[in-house]
Amino acid sequence: MGLLSVPMKKPSEVDFAKPLKTLVQSNYRNLEPDQLNVINEAIAELNTLRNTAVWKVFDKQESGLEVNYRYYDQLSALESKIPVQELQVPFKWKDAFDKGSIFGGRISLTLTSIAYERTCVLFNLAALQSAVASSQSTDTDEGLKQAAKLFQQSASIFTFLKTLALATIQGEPTPDLSQDSLTALGNLMLAQAQEMFVIKAIKDSMKDLVVAKLCAQCEELYSEALRSMQRDGVRALWDKEWIPQVAGRQAAMHALTMLYHSKVSKANKAFGEEISRLQKAVELFKTAQSRSSNPTLFQEYANRAQKSLAEAKKDNDFIYNEIIPDVNNLPSPGKAQLAKVLPLAPPLSEEFHDLFGALVPVAVNQALAACEGRKSEMVNGEIMRLREATSALNGLLSSLNLPAIVEVTASGDSLPPSLQEKASAVREKGGIAQLKELIERLPELFTRNKEILDEAFRMMDEERDSDNQLRAQFKDRWTRTSSDKLAATFRANGEKYRTIINNATAAEKVIREKFATHKHGLELLSMTADQLAKEIPSAGAGSNSQASNSSAAQTLRALMESVETMKAERECIESELKGLTIDLKDRFLSALSTEGVINEPAISLSEIGKVIGPLQEQVGETLARQQVLSTEVREAHERFVSESGVSTDQRDRTLSELAAAYDVFTELQGYLQEGETFYNGLTEILLVYQSKISDYCFARKTEKEELMKDLTHESSRQASVAPTPVIPTHHTSTTASNEPASTSASAPASAAPPASAAGGTAPAPYPQQMQGIPMAAAYGGNMAAMGGFTGYVPPPMPQGFNPYGTLPYPSAYTGFPPATMVPPAYYGTYPGAYGAQHHQQQQQQQPQPGAPGAPPNQMGW
Repeated sequence: MGLLSVPMKKPSEVDFAKPLKTLVQSNYRNLEPDQLNVINEAIAELNTLRNTAVWKVFDKQESGLEVNYRYYDQLSALESKIPVQELQVPFKWKDAFDKGSIFGGRISLTLTSIAYERTCVLFNLAALQSAVASSQSTDTDEGLKQAAKLFQQSASIFTFLKTLALATIQGEPTPDLSQDSLTALGNLMLAQAQEMFVIKAIKDSMKDLVVAKLCAQCEELYSEALRSMQRDGVRALWDKEWIPQVAGRQAAMHALTMLYHSKVSKANKAFGEEISRLQKAVELFKTAQSRSSNPTLFQEYANRAQKSLAEAKKDNDFIYNEIIPDVNNLPSPGKAQLAKVLPLAPPLSEEFHDLFGALVPVAVNQALAACEGRKSEMVNGEIMRLREATSALNGLLSSLNLPAIVEVTASGDSLPPSLQEKASAVREKGGIAQLKELIERLPELFTRNKEILDEAFRMMDEERDSDNQLRAQFKDRWTRTSSDKLAATFRANGEKYRTIINNATAAEKVIREKFATHKHGLELLSMTADQLAKEIPSAGAGSNSQASNSSAAQTLRALMESVETMKAERECIESELKGLTIDLKDRFLSALSTEGVINEPAISLSEIGKVIGPLQEQVGETLARQQVLSTEVREAHERFVSESGVSTDQRDRTLSELAAAYDVFTELQGYLQEGETFYNGLTEILLVYQSKISDYCFARKTEKEELMKDLTHESSRQASVAPTPVIPTHHTSTTASNEPASTSASAPASAAPPASAAGGTAPAPYPQQMQGIPMAAAYGGNMAAMGGFTGYVPPPMPQGFNPYGTLPYPSAYTGFPPATMVPPAYYGTYPGAYGAQHHQQQQQQQPQPGAPGAPPNQMGW
C-alpha cells in the first residue's frame, strides 16, 4: 500500500548502574541490607533492559514493542522514586532524519535527564509502531485492525511528545523532536490510521455514504499532514518520496470520496450529479498517480470509476438527459473520523512490574527525611538539656568536694571509696592513654574528609576552567550552560560540608584545652591503686573521723545517693530518647495519593509530639528535681562544714581535682567517640558527594565533546544538505473550493536546512526542569524556580550534646551510620584515592478505543 514509516533515533551505550547506585545510596540511607540487594539487582536489570530495548527497535518487529513498553514504564516509575535531577547519566541520541555527511558529522544531543531518555524512547516507540503498522497485510481484517491500532498509538505518542519534548529540552532540540516535526508526524500517522478504516469499510461493503464520509475525513487529514510537512523548518527532513506520497494519497482519498458519493447520487436518481462526481473522481485518480509517481496507485478504484463513468454517461445520453452540474457547486457528503489521538495511559506494558517497588516516591522519601530531621532535632534538644543539667550538677559537687569530703572523714588517710571506684573505672577504660589515642586520631579523620572535599572542588574547578576556555574560544557559538551556573548548588553544598568540618575542628580545640586543664588529674586516675595512694597527701589536722556520724554527714550521703539515682534515671531517659522511632511512610503515601501533596510539617509535628511528649515530661520533672536537690546539697554541706570543722587543705584539693578529672574523662571519652562516628559518617556522605561530582564532570565532558564535534562539522553538514526541490504546483490540495480547510498552499521554492542541535540556542541545562509533565508534581511543582540539582540537600549542621555548646559531634544524629571505625584501606592512599574515576507518576486512565484492552469502536475493533 506504500504506507510511510518513521526512521529511528540511534542511541549510544550508557551505564545506568554506577550513578544510580550512588543516587540510591545517598537518598535511601535507611534501607536494610536485603532491600539494598534487591535494589542493586533491579538496577542491574534496568541496565540490561535499556541496552536491549533501545537497539531492539531496529529489528522493526512487533516483539520490539513490548520490551520498549517495559523500559519506558520502568523509567516512568523510577522518575517518581528518585530526585532525577541528580542522576548524572549522559544520554546521547542522534537525530532520526539526519543521514550524516561525507565528513561523518551527525546531528545529536546529549542530556543528563531521564525525561530526555523517556522522550527519545517514546519517539522510537512511535517510529516502531509505524513500521510494524506499515508491514501489516491490508488484505485481512486482522492486519487492518492491527495497522489502525498502531497508527493511532503512534499518532498519540507524537502528539504527546510535543508537550514532553518542550518541557524536557529547554534549549534547541534535534530536528526530529522539534514542534513542527512532531506535529507533521502525528498528522501523518493519524491520516494513515484513518485510511485503514476506509479500506475496512470498503471491504465490509458498508453504506456508500458512510464510506464517502470516511474518505472525506481521510482526505482532510492527509491535507493537514501535507501542509505541516511542507513548513519551511521541516521540509528538508523527509525522504524525497514522502511529500509526493502524501500528496498522492490525499488526492486518492478525495477521488474515493467522489467515487462513493457518486453511488449515493445514483441511488437518489441524481444522474447528473453522479456523472459530475465520477468525472472528478477519474481526474483525481490520475492526479494521485501523477503526484506519487506511482502509475498503479489505487488503480483498481480508478478502473471502477472509469467504468462507472462510461456506463453513467451512456445511460444519461440515451435515457435521462440530465444536465451535468459543476462539481464544485455540489454538496459534500460530510465527514466521519474514526481515527483518534488517544491519551497515553501508562503503564504501556500489560505485564508491568515495578522493579523499584521497594523505593517510595521521592516526595515521600523527602518527607520521611524531613520528619526524621525534626525528630532528631527535638530528641537532641532534650538530650542537650539533660547533659547540660548533669554537667552543672557535677560541677557543683566537684566544687564542694562531694562525695569525697564525707568519705574522707570516715577513712582518714585512705582514698575515699567513691574515688577508688572512679579510678578503677578510668583504668578499665584505658586511662589517659586511651584519651590521647582518640585525640591523636582526630587529625587523620579530619584530613581524610578534607581531602575528599578538596578533590571534589578540584574536579569542579577543572571542569569550569575547561568550559571557560572553550567559551572564550568559540564565543557565542559555545551555547551550553556555564559551569558556574550549573554547579552552583554543588558548590553551595560543598561549602556547607566545609563549614561542618571547620566546626568540628573547633570542637577538637575545646577537647584539647579541657584535656590539658585536667591532664594531671587524669594521669593520677590512670595510675595503679598503690601508685595513686602514694600521690594523695595525708589528711590535715582538721580531719575528724567522728564527723562522719553527724546528722549533716548522713544527710549528705543520702543526698549523694539521690544524685546517683537521678543520673541513672537520666541515662535511661536518654537511651529511650535515642531509641525513639516513628514510621509515617503509610501516612505520607496516603496523603500523596489522595491530595497530591504532603503537608509534612503538620503531620510530622503532630505524630512526633505524641511519642516524645511523655519523655519531655520526664526531662522537665528531673530538671525541676535537680533545682531542689542542689539547694539541699548546698545547705547540708554548709551544716556539715560548720559541725565537723573540716578545712580545705592540699589533700582536699587533690581529691576534688580527681573527682573533676573523672567527670572530664567520661565527658571527653563520649565526645571523642561521637567525633569519630561523626567523621566516619561524614566520610561516607562526602564519598557519595564526590561520586556525584565525578558523574557530573563526566557528563559535562561527554556533552563538551559532542558540542565541539557539532561545531567542527557544522559547516560541512550545511554544505552537504542538498537544496530542497521545488514542490510542483499540482501538489496543492484537490479539494473543491466549497469544502472548507482543504487547500494546501504551494511551498516556497527552497527551505532552510535544519538547524544543528548544537548551534543557535543553548542546550538544556542540567537538570532538565519538567513543568507540564505529570511527574513534576512529585517534586513540589516548582522545579523551575528551584534551580539546578535542587533535590540534592546535604545533611544539616549537627547539634552537639555538651554544656559548652561548642562540640558539634552528634551522638544521636540519624544521618550517620553506627559508630564504626572505617578501615583505612577502604579509602585508599592519598592524594589520589578520591580522584575523578567514572565507572559509568503514573496516571491511571480508562483504556481508549484502539488501546490494548480497550472496548471496540464503531467498526467493532
